[in-house]
This record gives sequence, structure tokens and C-alpha cells, in this order.
Amino acid sequence: MMDMLRQYLSFPFVQYALVVGVLIALCSSLLGVTLVLKRFSFIGDGLSHVAFGAMAVAGVLHLTNDMLFVLPMTVLCAILLLRTGQNTKIKGDAAVAMISVGALAMGYLLLNLFSTSSNLSGDVCTTLFGSTSILTLTQAEVWLCVGLSSAVVVIFLLFYNKIFAVTFDEDFARACGTRVEAYNLLIAIVIAVIIVLAMNLVGSLLISALIIFPAMSAMRLFRSFRGVTVCSAALSVTCALLGILISILGGTPVGSTIVAVDIAAFLIFSVIAWLTRKAG
Repeated sequence: MMDMLRQYLSFPFVQYALVVGVLIALCSSLLGVTLVLKRFSFIGDGLSHVAFGAMAVAGVLHLTNDMLFVLPMTVLCAILLLRTGQNTKIKGDAAVAMISVGALAMGYLLLNLFSTSSNLSGDVCTTLFGSTSILTLTQAEVWLCVGLSSAVVVIFLLFYNKIFAVTFDEDFARACGTRVEAYNLLIAIVIAVIIVLAMNLVGSLLISALIIFPAMSAMRLFRSFRGVTVCSAALSVTCALLGILISILGGTPVGSTIVAVDIAAFLIFSVIAWLTRKAG
């Protein structure tokens, strides 16, 4: 098995998949802690459905590079979600549900009405649950992912203190002069970028797992924001690497395998936390 693994790792397409998988997992985990603590975890789920709908529109329009359409549309909906969620008549969870279900339904309807493939169910399934396209990435797509992921990490590091303040107490942050609405908007836009990047890796229905599971696992053992964030990032990258390698060796779906590894890690961390409490 080790010889087979070394042979696979010598192929550029496997190296590209590992680089992109690690970067996406890292970015997802960084903002995942903030979303979980703000009780807004399902924004990832909502935006992933928006990305699916945008991808369906891009397919109908026969766009050669759907990223140029999907990314701006997802970012626009992230802004709309944030603004609508602040409306006293439409609460945040209702806004997410409306946009999420609406985009998913319209995307599937468009794919049925303007189908360009004889295997519609297969196309929809790979979009929702991920596909082998992560193993067919071009060098240009890898560099695009590197650039966007680097921007996400730099933004998180530059505004770490502000994000920390907005995450735990918006009223206190606002009283200290922090532009809370602006940083909430920044978080929503960054999450939209991560969602679009992760579409090829795990599919639109499984993206929330990359955001939620590493953060929840880290919270089993750590109590500080920094400790949870660092642990979440390390765990997410490790699970992504293991998931991709297991998928390549076992021939299993990439996205589902990564999520399965994340679930296993969460169970292990939960058991360790329980044993620690019992010993204490």
C-alpha cells in the first residue's frame, strides 16, 4: 500500500488535489469557529445551495468558466442574507431557509428545463455531493485556489482581533468603536468565497461539514478562541489529507470520505473529552 501511495503521489493531478484540499480545509476551519460561536452555522449551507443555483444558471448560459459567474452571485447573496437577516420582519434563520431552498429548487428546475446532458441525475448528484473533478484540476485552477485561499488567510490574520470581538460581543465591540456591520459583511463575503472553492471538493450539500465539524471537535478539548481556532485548522487539514488519500486508494467519493473522516475525528475528540472529565 505504501508503494502504491508513493506512486500516486508522484502524479501531478494528485499533488494538485492535495494542495487544493488542504487550502480549502484550512480556510473553512478558520471561519467555521466564528460561525459556530455566532450560532450562524447554516449560512454555509444556505450559500452552498445558492452556489448550486448559480452553477445551474452558468450551465444553462454555456459559460466556459462558471467561477466568474458563481463567485459574484454567491457573494451577492451573502450580502443579501446579511442585510435580510437584520430585518425585523425576516429573522436570520428564516432568511437563510428562504434563500437556501429557493436557490436549490430553481437550480434543479433550470437543469431540468435546459438540460445539456443525457445524464441529468448524475450531473446533479456530482454537483451536490462532490465529484472526481478535484482530481482533474488544471494548473490555472490550482493557482486561482492558492490566490483566493491566501487572501482569506491574510484577511483572517489581519482582522483577527476585530473578528474575535464581533464573534463574542457585538454590543461591546460597537461601543468600542468597531464597525460591527462592516466586519459581519467581511465574514459573509469570505465564507462565500470558501463555499465556491469547496464546491468541487465536497459538493454543495456537504460543505457545511467542513465548516462545522472541525470547530465542534476542537471545542470538545479547548476553551480559548485561539486554541479552538488553531486546533480546528490543524484537524481540518489532517482530515482533508486523510480523506483524499483514502479516497484515491479505496476508490470512494472524495467529498463523502473527507466528511466521514471529520465525523470520526469528532467522535474521537468527544470520547477524549468525556474521559478527561471522568478522570478530573
